[in-house]
Amino acid sequence: MIVIFLGPPGAGKGTQAAHIVSRYGIPQLSTGDMLRAAVAAKTPVGLQAKEIMDAGNLVSDEIVAAIVEERIEADDCAPGFLLDGFPRTVVQAETLDAILTKKGRAVDVVIELRVDEAALVERLRTRIRETLERGEELRKDDNEETFKHRLKVYQEQTAPLIPYYEAQGKLKVVDGMGAIDAVSAAIDEILDPFRR
Repeated sequence: MIVIFLGPPGAGKGTQAAHIVSRYGIPQLSTGDMLRAAVAAKTPVGLQAKEIMDAGNLVSDEIVAAIVEERIEADDCAPGFLLDGFPRTVVQAETLDAILTKKGRAVDVVIELRVDEAALVERLRTRIRETLERGEELRKDDNEETFKHRLKVYQEQTAPLIPYYEAQGKLKVVDGMGAIDAVSAAIDEILDPFRR
């Protein structure tokens, strides 16, 4: 089964991805991890990516797509995989569809963790307050300004994937505001029928 996760920062994708990996035995493919692995393995695409990243630039869609294409050929991806952080734009989604079609595969389901963004900002404030009360250091990205910017980028670039996959009949919406177990159970209901 090939699964894509959508949802703004803070929606709980990381927590639910770990659940899917453990329950369904498919790898979670994070573009950041794949890029680092390709660079470490010194693959041709990895070397190209390293040069760009060393110069402080963002890796192009073409390179990210090439790294994804290289990674999904690995044996552990034969039963399927969960894509995390890719596609981020409609252009990347079209590229992914083309890559999978070439391999006789397709995305099975796209799960959108739908959340109340105002509640996410409130959650962040609580986390910052609790972290400071414990006398711990805040994470670099634990500030409201950065978080709101990430939400804005998600709305502008990634949210257009929602109608894209809806039109393909692949989008399933899960209420991401529930308890972690409740969200996991809703995801299982969607994914169980795709089990091979």
